Amino acid sequence: MVRKLSLLLGLLFFVSFAAHAQGLTDKVEVFGGYSFMHNDNRPDGNLNGWEISGQYKFSNWLGLVADFDGHYGSPNGFGTQKYNYLFGPQISFPARVSPFVHLLIGGSHQHVDGVGSDSSFAAALGAGIDTKVSGPFYWRIIQGDWIHTSLFGGSQNNGRLSTGIVIKF
Repeated sequence: MVRKLSLLLGLLFFVSFAAHAQGLTDKVEVFGGYSFMHNDNRPDGNLNGWEISGQYKFSNWLGLVADFDGHYGSPNGFGTQKYNYLFGPQISFPARVSPFVHLLIGGSHQHVDGVGSDSSFAAALGAGIDTKVSGPFYWRIIQGDWIHTSLFGGSQNNGRLSTGIVIKF
């Protein structure tokens, strides 16, 4: 997983410099980093993983986001893999320290060893703060999301916290 994330960040680094060379600035944002999910608000439901997202900005404050994540762990001794595929609008305040909010909808898929797999509709409401590091590089200090799903016949309310690198080009 670390190897794949390193390759992804290397590719993003290359693409960001190519975009700056062509004069396409601050229309696209790409994020990649670590993510922690508290699955279904259970004390033993902690999962670790990754999150990547891309945003196309229609203006300096409004964009459309595609957000993907994967979380893994063994709550209750059962191996768990959970993936979310979310899309929607994001509003941000363009500055050196840039807060944002988003409302995303899409799908969720979860596999639990010995239990099976299920997919459902998912919705997320979240916010975060990015801060400029240097050039096109920003650090997503924190992103917090409440993600609602209906996996395995029940309503789940999951908390997700993420941090990582944002490249704007």
